[in-house]
Amino acid sequence: MQRWLVLAWLCVLSACFKAESEISANNALEAQPSSESAALLLPDNAAIVQAFERKQSDIFVEGHGTVKKLLADDNKGSRHQKFLVAINAQQTLLFAHNIDLAPRIDDLQVGDSIEFKGEYVYNPKGGIMHWTHHDPKGSIQGGWLKHYGKLYE
Repeated sequence: MQRWLVLAWLCVLSACFKAESEISANNALEAQPSSESAALLLPDNAAIVQAFERKQSDIFVEGHGTVKKLLADDNKGSRHQKFLVAINAQQTLLFAHNIDLAPRIDDLQVGDSIEFKGEYVYNPKGGIMHWTHHDPKGSIQGGWLKHYGKLYE
């Protein structure tokens, strides 16, 4: 009888671990619906690295990194706050954050950590992040920047 209980308990534990790992795997690859692209959620900026390696564009991703350089604002047409963010030792992204649609990050400094969600566009230098703001038409979920806990969308 005791042997049967031990075997039953092991089966239950095994099923729980399998279900948990399947849920974790599914959550890591879960897509956010949008009109033209999906949000990829993979740990350690893996979705961005993967998009760069595959030369993919128009993919909504979430990530984090360190501000490496502040650039002059682009004031032609819609105004954009521009800066470079290192997401790992090999890859840097150019951010074009639309400050006509979302608040500017006035206290952004080199060395600051930043979290983000937006649309990744491939380029050979590492890529560009835009749509780091809400969608005024409401047709896609839109993106955001988070700096020291404050959300900019």
